[in-house]
Amino acid sequence: MTQQEDIRQAIEVMRKGGVILYPTDTIWGIGCDATNEEAVRRVYQIKQRDDSKALICLVDSDARLQRYVRNVPDVAWQLIDCIDKPTTLILDNAVNLAPNLIAEDGSIGIRITQEAFSKELCFRFQKAIVSTSANISGEPAAQNYRNIDPKIIEQVDYVCWTRRQEHKPHDPSRIIKLSSDGTVKIIR
Repeated sequence: MTQQEDIRQAIEVMRKGGVILYPTDTIWGIGCDATNEEAVRRVYQIKQRDDSKALICLVDSDARLQRYVRNVPDVAWQLIDCIDKPTTLILDNAVNLAPNLIAEDGSIGIRITQEAFSKELCFRFQKAIVSTSANISGEPAAQNYRNIDPKIIEQVDYVCWTRRQEHKPHDPSRIIKLSSDGTVKIIR
C-alpha cells in the first residue's frame, strides 16, 4: 500500500467518525477528528482514561493552529520558530474543537507536526486530529508499532501501514504550557 492510499483510507475512516492508529512526529498515536465529540469519547474509552485529562491535537500549519486557538500569544510564535524537536504547546482559549477535548480551564494541547506522514494526513484532512499515545492510560507509551498493546489495535477502526516496520525508539513530545497572562511552564 502506498503512503497516499494509507492517508486516503485513514481520512475516510475519520470523516465517518472512526478512530485510527497512526505514526506521528513522535510516538504512535490514537487519532480521530478533533471536532467530533463522539469520536473523542471513543478515544477516551480505548485508552481507559478519565475525560477530565485533556488530549493533544496535531495540525499541519500555523494557519490551522489559529483556527483552534483564539489569540495565539506572541511567545507561542517565537517558540514555534525556534523549537528543535516536537513540542506540544498548551494554549488558552481553545475554540472550534469537540467540547470533551478541551481542558476544564479552556486550554488545548496542540502541536504543529513537521513529520511527513502526519503532516500530510493533517493537511489532507483539513482539520485538527487527536494525537494521544497508543497505550492504555497509566501504561508506558509504545515507542514503535510493535510495542502497541493488541487490545488497542483491536478497538480502533483503521491501523495505518506507514512506518509499522520501524524499530528505532521514539520519544513523546516536549510539553510547554503558555498561559494568556504570559506564564510559561514546562510540563515535560
